[in-house]
Amino acid sequence: MRKSLFAALMVLMFCLNACSQDQTITFDRLPGKAQSFIVQHFDQSTITLVKIDKDGSGMEYEVHFSSGTELEFDKNGDFKKVDCKRQAVPEGIVPLQVTRYVQTSYPSSLITEWEKMRNGWKAELDNDLELYFDKGYNFTGMDD
Repeated sequence: MRKSLFAALMVLMFCLNACSQDQTITFDRLPGKAQSFIVQHFDQSTITLVKIDKDGSGMEYEVHFSSGTELEFDKNGDFKKVDCKRQAVPEGIVPLQVTRYVQTSYPSSLITEWEKMRNGWKAELDNDLELYFDKGYNFTGMDD
Protein backbone atom coordinates (compact mmCIF):
# COMPACT_ATOMS: atom_id res chain seq x y z
CA MET A 1 0.00 0.00 0.00
CA ARG A 2 2.76 2.47 0.95
CA LYS A 3 4.71 1.66 -2.21
CA SER A 4 1.63 2.28 -4.37
CA LEU A 5 0.94 5.58 -2.66
CA PHE A 6 4.57 6.64 -3.01
CA ALA A 7 4.57 5.69 -6.71
CA ALA A 8 1.36 7.63 -7.30
CA LEU A 9 2.81 10.70 -5.57
CA MET A 10 5.97 10.48 -7.67
CA VAL A 11 3.93 10.33 -10.89
CA LEU A 12 1.84 13.30 -9.75
CA MET A 13 4.95 15.33 -8.93
CA PHE A 14 6.46 14.49 -12.31
CA CYS A 15 3.28 15.58 -14.12
CA LEU A 16 3.06 18.84 -12.19
CA ASN A 17 6.70 19.59 -12.92
CA ALA A 18 6.25 18.85 -16.62
CA CYS A 19 3.25 21.19 -16.77
CA SER A 20 5.10 24.08 -15.13
CA GLN A 21 8.36 24.04 -17.03
CA ASP A 22 9.84 27.12 -18.61
CA GLN A 23 11.14 26.97 -22.14
CA THR A 24 13.80 29.33 -23.45
CA ILE A 25 12.99 30.73 -26.88
CA THR A 26 14.38 33.30 -29.29
CA PHE A 27 13.02 36.84 -29.69
CA ASP A 28 11.49 36.01 -33.08
CA ARG A 29 9.26 33.36 -31.46
CA LEU A 30 7.49 35.98 -29.34
CA PRO A 31 4.03 37.02 -30.56
CA GLY A 32 4.11 40.03 -32.89
CA LYS A 33 2.50 42.36 -30.32
CA ALA A 34 5.24 41.60 -27.79
CA GLN A 35 7.98 42.08 -30.39
CA SER A 36 6.51 45.45 -31.42
CA PHE A 37 6.26 46.58 -27.78
CA ILE A 38 9.91 45.73 -27.17
CA VAL A 39 11.13 47.40 -30.35
CA GLN A 40 9.10 50.53 -29.54
CA HIS A 41 10.13 50.90 -25.88
CA PHE A 42 13.37 48.92 -25.42
CA ASP A 43 15.10 49.08 -28.79
CA GLN A 44 18.46 50.08 -27.30
CA SER A 45 18.37 47.41 -24.55
CA THR A 46 20.14 44.07 -24.62
CA ILE A 47 17.91 41.03 -24.18
CA THR A 48 19.50 38.31 -22.07
CA LEU A 49 16.62 35.80 -21.86
CA VAL A 50 13.27 35.15 -23.50
CA LYS A 51 11.14 32.34 -22.18
CA ILE A 52 7.70 30.83 -22.17
CA ASP A 53 6.41 30.24 -18.66
CA LYS A 54 3.81 27.46 -18.61
CA ASP A 55 1.90 26.62 -15.47
CA GLY A 56 -1.51 25.30 -14.51
CA SER A 57 -3.15 28.69 -15.05
CA GLY A 58 -1.91 29.19 -18.60
CA MET A 59 1.06 30.53 -20.49
CA GLU A 60 2.94 33.80 -20.52
CA TYR A 61 6.14 35.16 -22.01
CA GLU A 62 8.94 36.70 -20.00
CA VAL A 63 11.72 38.87 -21.39
CA HIS A 64 14.80 39.79 -19.33
CA PHE A 65 17.30 42.54 -20.17
CA SER A 66 20.92 43.05 -19.12
CA SER A 67 19.80 46.12 -17.11
CA GLY A 68 17.68 43.86 -14.87
CA THR A 69 14.41 45.02 -16.43
CA GLU A 70 11.80 42.29 -16.86
CA LEU A 71 8.71 42.25 -19.06
CA GLU A 72 5.71 39.91 -19.02
CA PHE A 73 3.22 39.30 -21.82
CA ASP A 74 0.17 37.07 -21.98
CA LYS A 75 -0.19 34.18 -24.43
CA ASN A 76 -1.34 36.60 -27.17
CA GLY A 77 1.57 38.97 -26.65
CA ASP A 78 -0.45 41.61 -24.81
CA PHE A 79 1.55 43.57 -22.22
CA LYS A 80 1.09 42.51 -18.58
CA LYS A 81 3.98 43.95 -16.59
CA VAL A 82 7.23 45.88 -16.76
CA ASP A 83 9.62 45.90 -13.80
CA CYS A 84 12.58 48.25 -14.24
CA LYS A 85 13.86 47.65 -10.70
CA ARG A 86 15.12 51.08 -9.55
CA GLN A 87 15.00 52.77 -12.97
CA ALA A 88 12.04 54.68 -14.38
CA VAL A 89 9.65 52.84 -16.69
CA PRO A 90 10.29 54.18 -20.22
CA GLU A 91 8.11 57.07 -21.34
CA GLY A 92 5.02 56.03 -23.25
CA ILE A 93 4.32 52.80 -21.36
CA VAL A 94 2.51 54.35 -18.40
CA PRO A 95 -0.52 56.40 -19.50
CA LEU A 96 -0.09 60.18 -19.27
CA GLN A 97 -2.95 60.48 -16.75
CA VAL A 98 -1.06 58.21 -14.30
CA THR A 99 2.29 59.88 -14.97
CA ARG A 100 0.78 63.29 -14.21
CA TYR A 101 -0.83 62.01 -11.02
CA VAL A 102 2.51 60.66 -9.78
CA GLN A 103 4.40 63.82 -10.78
CA THR A 104 1.87 65.95 -8.88
CA SER A 105 1.41 63.75 -5.80
CA TYR A 106 4.94 62.31 -5.50
CA PRO A 107 7.19 64.77 -7.36
CA SER A 108 10.48 63.22 -6.22
CA SER A 109 9.46 59.63 -7.10
CA LEU A 110 9.80 57.50 -10.23
CA ILE A 111 7.47 54.79 -11.50
CA THR A 112 9.66 51.69 -11.57
CA GLU A 113 6.98 49.05 -12.17
CA TRP A 114 3.72 49.09 -14.14
CA GLU A 115 1.41 46.07 -14.01
CA LYS A 116 -1.98 45.12 -15.39
CA MET A 117 -4.23 43.78 -12.63
CA ARG A 118 -7.62 42.09 -12.81
CA ASN A 119 -9.55 45.30 -12.06
CA GLY A 120 -7.10 47.93 -13.20
CA TRP A 121 -3.42 48.79 -12.89
CA LYS A 122 -0.66 48.98 -10.29
CA ALA A 123 2.25 51.43 -10.32
CA GLU A 124 5.15 50.84 -7.96
CA LEU A 125 7.36 53.81 -7.14
CA ASP A 126 11.07 53.85 -6.32
CA ASN A 127 10.12 54.41 -2.65
CA ASP A 128 8.25 51.04 -2.72
CA LEU A 129 4.85 52.73 -2.53
CA GLU A 130 2.22 50.90 -4.62
CA LEU A 131 -0.49 53.00 -6.27
CA TYR A 132 -3.63 51.42 -7.69
CA PHE A 133 -5.69 52.70 -10.62
CA ASP A 134 -8.93 51.52 -12.20
CA LYS A 135 -9.22 50.56 -15.87
CA GLY A 136 -9.77 54.25 -16.71
CA TYR A 137 -6.48 55.14 -14.94
CA ASN A 138 -8.20 56.89 -12.06
CA PHE A 139 -6.43 56.61 -8.69
CA THR A 140 -8.21 54.16 -6.36
CA GLY A 141 -5.81 53.57 -3.47
CA MET A 142 -2.31 52.77 -2.30
CA ASP A 143 -0.28 50.33 -0.25
CA ASP A 144 3.09 50.92 1.34
